[in-house]
Amino acid sequence: MGPVDVVILTKNSGRILEKCLTSIYRNVPVKKLIVVDGYSTDNTLDVLHAFSRKHGNIKVIQNNGTRATARQIGIKNVETDWFMFVDSDVVLCRNWFEKAIKYINENVGAICGIEVWSTIHNPSTLKIFLWITRKIFDIRGGTHDILIRRDAVKDIKIPDTLHVFEDAYIKESITEKGYEVVACYDPYCLHYRPLNVWTVRGSLNIILDSIKCGSFKMITRLVPAYGFYTAYTIYQFLTNRMVRH
Repeated sequence: MGPVDVVILTKNSGRILEKCLTSIYRNVPVKKLIVVDGYSTDNTLDVLHAFSRKHGNIKVIQNNGTRATARQIGIKNVETDWFMFVDSDVVLCRNWFEKAIKYINENVGAICGIEVWSTIHNPSTLKIFLWITRKIFDIRGGTHDILIRRDAVKDIKIPDTLHVFEDAYIKESITEKGYEVVACYDPYCLHYRPLNVWTVRGSLNIILDSIKCGSFKMITRLVPAYGFYTAYTIYQFLTNRMVRH
């Protein structure tokens, strides 16, 4: 397989963006990097300009909509037969692309690598996390590090209101076309979640966004799995608070 387009969504993503882009260019044959930016006010655009001077294949499009509209714009600008979505706060594992393309056949519409939170170091916690994360993917999908067949989504119309669960809509659209979406434990990505996630307010905001954008049926199915995430978030919050004091 030849080079692929990579789509990344940014909005004040400067914290991890350099590491993210470095991992993309090291582990994926990039034809064009398509960045849909939500009018960042931090150093995001500076980082993008630096990489553009080095690689010369970055296209930045600014959009002030939802994640759904940003992903729709990204898909519209893709030109290669396969392309990737990569979140701006993840770091791809070594040889991500080489590992992913081993799963490709005529029935496969997408290959998604699993995400691992950067804060998890305990082997037992990691084992539980990976099992639960896989269960969540089976329900709602994921776009943190995913390789997609363009024909499987080229005519997709993601509802503009889906700021959350747009990944579920994409996964469902691919399977409705008769393609399989493969979830892998390897390749994977390290997810450097923002610090506000490990606060009570940040966690509540995520829950509220999910309720606003998700169907009651999907949220109900996700409650048991997200119970672990909630418990881990509380643990991180208490740990960080103890360290500060």
